[in-house]
Amino acid sequence: MHAALSARINKTDRNDAMGIAQMMRVGLFKPVHVKTPASQQRRLLLTSRKLLQRKAYDIESDLRGQLRNFGLKVGVVGAAGFEQRVRDLVLDLPFVAAVVLPLLEARSALRTQLAKLHKMLLDQVRTDPVCRRLMTAPGVGPVVALTYRTCVDNPARFGRSQCVGAHYGLTLRLYQSGETMRVGRVSKCGDTMMRAALYEAALVLLTGPRVRLSSLKVWGLAVAKRRGMQKALVAVARKLAIVLHRMWRDEKDFRWSAGAAAAA
Repeated sequence: MHAALSARINKTDRNDAMGIAQMMRVGLFKPVHVKTPASQQRRLLLTSRKLLQRKAYDIESDLRGQLRNFGLKVGVVGAAGFEQRVRDLVLDLPFVAAVVLPLLEARSALRTQLAKLHKMLLDQVRTDPVCRRLMTAPGVGPVVALTYRTCVDNPARFGRSQCVGAHYGLTLRLYQSGETMRVGRVSKCGDTMMRAALYEAALVLLTGPRVRLSSLKVWGLAVAKRRGMQKALVAVARKLAIVLHRMWRDEKDFRWSAGAAAAA
């Protein structure tokens, strides 16, 4: 809009209004989907949970790095045993303990509130028939299902299921002019949260040891063998976006192939 209006010699409110009206008249701009209030509430839950999770991880990573300066290594430890492990390490260092303990208390508070938001998320998914249907697909858990439900909001937005992958930046860039044609990397346009959730689902689908074999996983492993795992993850994420949209639109659960079910 700015580029088109800047071509006018005289910039006035009247000229701007006429220019905007003209561009709308010739179809240069299309209607934008406005998310429903329910979708905005679900997104608030997802982003708030992610914020607390990220801050808790930041504190843990900072503690690991700071303690290494004193020759103290936290090592491989789960979230439940992290605090006790750090307390044991700084037991004989009073000054370090005085600095570290407030960080542990802040982390504990973050983890407590994170657990509350995560429970709210699970409760929503448990009572949502769309999320429960999406979770029948391999690699799709509660967080991914609710993220997909929130971002797409209404499956009728997309006339074809193939458009979902392009809308969320999982298709390749293309530059074509005359005899020149260059294919680039994925566009990464659209909602980052959605794209990250699909990538995470693809990672679980291809590398998870407990994921049941399916035609989608077989196809992804074949792509990984030909093109490498990184490209296969993006390809599976794009195909998973298409499959989930079709499941939602047709109101059908994920269909496991007979051959894959027998192999499992």
